[in-house]
Amino acid sequence: MGNCCCGSADAGTKPPGRRPTPTKGTPPKGTTAWAPAPKPKPSDDGSSGAKQREMGGDDDDGAPGPGPVVGRVLQAPRLREFTLAELRAATRGFKPEMVLGEGGFGRVYKGWVDERTLNPAKSNAGVIVAVKKLNPESVQGLQEWQSEVNFLGRLWHPNLVRLLGYCGEDRELLLVYEFMSKGSLENHLFRSRGGNLEALSWSRRLKIATGAARGLAFLHSSEKQVIYRDFKASNILLDSDFTAKLSDFGLAKNGPSAGKSHVTTRIIGTYGYAAPEYVATGHLYVKSDVYGFGVVLLELLTGMRAHDPNRPSHQHNLVEWARPYLSGAGSKLKTLMDQRIDGQYHTKAALRAARLAGKCLTGDPKSRPSMDDVVAALEDIEALQQQAAGGHRDLPPRPGARRSAAVP
Repeated sequence: MGNCCCGSADAGTKPPGRRPTPTKGTPPKGTTAWAPAPKPKPSDDGSSGAKQREMGGDDDDGAPGPGPVVGRVLQAPRLREFTLAELRAATRGFKPEMVLGEGGFGRVYKGWVDERTLNPAKSNAGVIVAVKKLNPESVQGLQEWQSEVNFLGRLWHPNLVRLLGYCGEDRELLLVYEFMSKGSLENHLFRSRGGNLEALSWSRRLKIATGAARGLAFLHSSEKQVIYRDFKASNILLDSDFTAKLSDFGLAKNGPSAGKSHVTTRIIGTYGYAAPEYVATGHLYVKSDVYGFGVVLLELLTGMRAHDPNRPSHQHNLVEWARPYLSGAGSKLKTLMDQRIDGQYHTKAALRAARLAGKCLTGDPKSRPSMDDVVAALEDIEALQQQAAGGHRDLPPRPGARRSAAVP
C-alpha cells in the first residue's frame, strides 16, 4: 500500500487487475453524512455517539499536554461525501504537478479546501489536503477503499491521520485526508542518505516511536479491537512538528471475537514487517501488530530497512541480522545503532530501546508485550534520555499501564 498523505512511493504487494465498479452516489455501508461541527463532547453517560478511551498524555494535536489523550470510536463514519467535480477543482484538475506521491493504491494529489466547509478553495484561501485517487486496475481497490472509510472514518486519535471524506463516482474511488507536511518516516529515515533531508535525530526518533505506539495502542484497546496489519515506516506520516500518525487502513481487520485468540485470513502485507505466525499460518493476532512495531523500532535504531537485498547476504533480513545485538551493551550496541546519531543517545536509553525491540520481535505472540506496555516503556526511555541530556520532561502516567513492564 502507498501512504495516503505524503510523497513516498511504496512497492505494492497486490497484483494488478480489474476492480469492481462502485455504485454511483452510494456511500460505503454504515456511513453517515458529514457536516462541519466541533469535536463531539461527552454526554452525561460519556457516550455522545462515540465511545471514548483514555490513551496517554498528549493533547488533541499530539503535543504533550497536562491531561490524558481521549481517542474516540464513532458508531458510524461521519465524513464528507465529495463529488468528483469538487475534487477536480480542489486538485486543479489532477494536474501532474499536484502529485505528492504514488503507491499500490494509486496517486496522491495535493488539493485545497475551505477549512470550515471543505468546499474547493483557492490555494491562497484554503488549507491543503491530500487526495488519494485509486488506480483503476487495482484488484483490491474497492475493498481497501471501503475498509479505509469504515475503519479510519470511525476513529479519532491524535496519532491517527484524519480522514475527511471520500468520493465514489464514475468508476472513480477517492479519499481525502489531512495533509502531513513532513511526509513519511520512510522518507526521513532511509531517503535522507545522500538527499536533501536531514537525518532524524535520536530525540525525534524516540518521539516518533512513542507517537506511533500510542496510535497502535488505541486501536488495540478499543472495545472491538482493530488489527492494523500493515505497520511499516511508509505508513507512519509526520506533521510539521514530527508528530507521528498512522495512515492507510486498507488492510485493517477487526480483532478476534470473545474467547478466540486470533482471526484467520489470507496472507497479505509487506515482506519484512509481517509476523512469522501470520506468514506461516494466516493466523492474525492482535500482537502480530506488535511484531511489526518491533521491526520499525529496529529500523529507527539502526537506520536500516527491514529488508534490503543490496546489503551483504547476512544483512538482507534486518531482524535476523540484528537479533544477536539486541541485548548486548558496549560494542554490540554500537554496532547496532545508526552511526548518524552517534553521540546523541544515552547508552542506557538506547539499550532499553533495543531490548524493547527484541521483546516485540519474540517468535511467540503470547510472549510479546502489549502496546500499552510498549508505550509505557518508551515514555520511560524518553524520560531517561531527557534527564541524561540535562533537561526534565514530566510525562503524565498512563491510566492502567504498568510502568516499564516490557523492559527490565
